[in-house]
Amino acid sequence: MFQAVIFDWDGTLADTERVVVSSFQKALSKINVETSDDFIQRRIGIGAFKTFREILQSADFLFDDALIEHLVKDKILNALEMSNQVILFPGSLELLISLYGRIKLGLASMNNEKVVLHLLDIMNLERYFDAILTINDISKPKPDPEIFLKCARKLKADPEKCVIVEDSIFGIKAAKKAKIDCIAVPTGAYSKKELEKANPDLIVHSLKEKDKILEFIFQ
Repeated sequence: MFQAVIFDWDGTLADTERVVVSSFQKALSKINVETSDDFIQRRIGIGAFKTFREILQSADFLFDDALIEHLVKDKILNALEMSNQVILFPGSLELLISLYGRIKLGLASMNNEKVVLHLLDIMNLERYFDAILTINDISKPKPDPEIFLKCARKLKADPEKCVIVEDSIFGIKAAKKAKIDCIAVPTGAYSKKELEKANPDLIVHSLKEKDKILEFIFQ
């Protein structure tokens, strides 16, 4: 029997894509660097620092870690200013309510701690999670499994008895590396076909498929 369920945030529980992309683009505009929205969308889930690095490299823009740190801070401020635009995906709250009190729940996000905690606070969701980890708690971003393994430890759960709920290929790969079962949902930047190639243990069209998800978790 599974001991815990660990959720991703961006693109899984919350529809943050527009805010995430805009927060990156606003930061980049200050140094006159252009990139496509798709370039950013396809990297949601690996962390802002790594995303900015890849953007600047692709633009042949000279940079150092100090510049990236500045961009990350600017991106965080932008995201906080736009936090009222973030909404939960249909089925997210209902699924959390159905799981709450029946199994340990964790949140493992590559977003910044300030942003995630602020959103959880204004949406009154923090109480559902027994453990919350963000990019601030790790040194290696997804697809490295560090954040999932740390979250499992914080939940005092055996990783092999946890379930990850993810929307990105990076997240599925991280789950597989950690030997954790994974439920994939194509509500982020990746299609169902793309997610299938990463071999998740279950794919649902959305979190509204609560009964199917619950059946898998409590099998």
